[in-house]
Amino acid sequence: MNLKGKTVIVTGGASGLGAACAKRFVAAGANVVIADLNEEKGRALERELGTQACFSPTNVTDEASVAKTIELAHSRFGSLDGVIGCAGIGIPEKIVNKEGQPAPLKNFAKVIEVNLVGQFNVARLAAAAMAKKTAAGERGVIINTASVAAFEGQVGQISYSASKGGLVALTLPMARELASHGIRVVTIAPGIFDTPMLAGLSDKVRESLGSQVPFPSRLGRPDEYAQLAQHIFENEMLNGETIRLDGAMRMAAR
Repeated sequence: MNLKGKTVIVTGGASGLGAACAKRFVAAGANVVIADLNEEKGRALERELGTQACFSPTNVTDEASVAKTIELAHSRFGSLDGVIGCAGIGIPEKIVNKEGQPAPLKNFAKVIEVNLVGQFNVARLAAAAMAKKTAAGERGVIINTASVAAFEGQVGQISYSASKGGLVALTLPMARELASHGIRVVTIAPGIFDTPMLAGLSDKVRESLGSQVPFPSRLGRPDEYAQLAQHIFENEMLNGETIRLDGAMRMAAR
């Protein structure tokens, strides 16, 4: 898919991996809908990127909210050609804490709801919209964001790992189902990236995390994620696959 003139929704698009995608895709000539709950950051990025971008307050778990964002893509830019799902949360906790108490069920359910159900909600509604296009051939691309935690979840990551593992598991069947509509589905599983989720950590801890990556021994840069996302859009043969983006890192138990 040639990105020039195409329209892409980026959830979690106001910061981190999503913001990097928004910037790179606009630079490549695409129109971007920044879908996020953080209106302050979303509006600021909208102003920075100019007329090729617009912000849409979006709760990925809410059908009406996502539907409005898809409608905005059509009304503002005339079409919808892809989505990149970067919205996600994490609630680190052990299944049984030091006092012997079980983890709150609501926390597990919340992470699954946002990371897995939310991305499926976005994908299904976007796919339905893209499938209606009359053009032959490729009609759209869906990128899910999983994590290496889907494969090597650490202590305290049960809910996060389960949510990301779910995204890996749905990739192939979703790609197979949407193939007849000319829509590709690919999942990226990033390692440790320098995103707002790590913002609260000290420089020493961040450096330690980066040193765990075999090569390059550093934290991933958000634009490296965006670069891969762009290649996925542009390479029509990439479909039904989960791509690790982790510098050969394999997470230890802790």
